[in-house]
Amino acid sequence: MIQYLIIITICLLASVIGSICGIGGGVIVKPVLDSMGIMSVETVSFLSGLMVMSMSIYSIGKAVAAKDTRLEARTGILLSLGAVAGGITGKQLFSVIQTLSSDPNRIGACQAAVLFLLTFGTLIYTIKKHTIRTHRMTHPVVCIIIGIILGLLSSFLGIGGGPFNLVFLSFFFSMETKTAAQNSLLIIMFSQISGFLQTLLTGSVPDFSWILLICMVVFAVIGAAIGRSFNRKLDNDMVDRLFCGLIIIILFICVYNFFKYI
Repeated sequence: MIQYLIIITICLLASVIGSICGIGGGVIVKPVLDSMGIMSVETVSFLSGLMVMSMSIYSIGKAVAAKDTRLEARTGILLSLGAVAGGITGKQLFSVIQTLSSDPNRIGACQAAVLFLLTFGTLIYTIKKHTIRTHRMTHPVVCIIIGIILGLLSSFLGIGGGPFNLVFLSFFFSMETKTAAQNSLLIIMFSQISGFLQTLLTGSVPDFSWILLICMVVFAVIGAAIGRSFNRKLDNDMVDRLFCGLIIIILFICVYNFFKYI
């Protein structure tokens, strides 16, 4: 029971921060639960993905219903199409690496290493972004390819979406922080839905507690609602500072998890 309360609290806080920053919350939940060692890497990835999928569906649906959307329709649709293909590919990659590994938990080390590198690159970009020239890609093929990359990474890592989503959207599409955050959630939503369907169709659903899953989803939605209200009140600079602080915490957790699983 105490473990469940800790997990639920982590999901709530992660969803609040994730909704504000547009990173889904899974990038916090996944490495933190891995570090606790109370579930297998496969189960954590599955539960984290479903939690983030629920949170992103709520956030996007609420924004659309309230006509408070910052989505860039054409770009968002193309990125989402790519994210669907990337989400399926990411799940397949996870299964292949897990099958080839003699130790099932070694994939946890692989996920931690990849997440560390991507997150560290994100930190450098965020610090230097005012000196970096951004672009505004419009070619459909380029948009779809970027969507595939983001969907693959988020699905493989089991985090829903990561800080690197915002870097890609900022660098390739010149989106300011809040706009990138909402478009990031759209990519997360489609990549996780496709990844979840892939898991169901291949019969590779891991053992998990239904009670825990329901609690994680419920509190993820509550956290998303709280985060959305904060997002409207905070300016871009405040969101950027929160984002950088979160990245530093994630980096330390990734290092811990890598040496734990290696």
